[in-house]
Amino acid sequence: MATILAVAQAINPLYAASGFFVGGLVGFTGVGGGSLMTPILMLVFGVAPATAVGTDLLYAAITKTNGTLVHALNGTIDWKITRRLACGSVPATLATLVTLSWLGKTSNHAASGLITTTLGFALLLTAAAILFRRWLLDHIARHTERMSDRRIGALTIVLGAFIGVLVSISSVGAGAIGMTVLMALYSHTRTVRLVGSDIAHAVPLTFVAGIGHWMMGGVDWLLLASLLIGSIPGIAIGSHLAARVPDRYLRPALATMMAVVGAKLSL
Repeated sequence: MATILAVAQAINPLYAASGFFVGGLVGFTGVGGGSLMTPILMLVFGVAPATAVGTDLLYAAITKTNGTLVHALNGTIDWKITRRLACGSVPATLATLVTLSWLGKTSNHAASGLITTTLGFALLLTAAAILFRRWLLDHIARHTERMSDRRIGALTIVLGAFIGVLVSISSVGAGAIGMTVLMALYSHTRTVRLVGSDIAHAVPLTFVAGIGHWMMGGVDWLLLASLLIGSIPGIAIGSHLAARVPDRYLRPALATMMAVVGAKLSL
């Protein structure tokens, strides 16, 4: 009991408020939390890049586990797509973690620089995927609509590997970027099944990457608890109010914010 009280007293209300804010925006727009949470932790609270990414990865693994259970119960997961993504992402994640560990032992500055630069790049890609999704879908679909299932499967594995590297370094990329390509590759699959498949794939990806960062000392457990305390009600409220939010204004605003932050981190 005393331990629980000590943890409760150590919870930072500002972190919880940030979790609530990000959770609400995710509920409103569906934009991945990592695209918002990691930059806030780094730029607003001054959290070290490795700690911000590692903590956010486990935060994503916990929250997306709940989403996966809901989609599984509703039968809105295409497990073949999820397996294909995981076949690419899990090996790529393990290789990336080994590289980050080696860089951290060689030079903490080099590891932090790689994380910051990759995060900026990932945010710029995410912003482009949000703003130009329709154009990207049409452009990619022209090249994939006559592809065989085997070729599409191979491209899905490559997509998983790319996302694995990006997410392991920056915690950003599995949402907007992955979904845009999946919608083009599997244009005849219902969107809700693609969303469910993408969320289900994010669980092993973020869990493996998060555990790897934890083993490298890159997870702040009190920070994680504070974020979850705020984000869980935030996501619930945001999802409930989503129909009342002018999405055509909010998404471009978020994409513009990500592009500005991404450019700042990349420079």
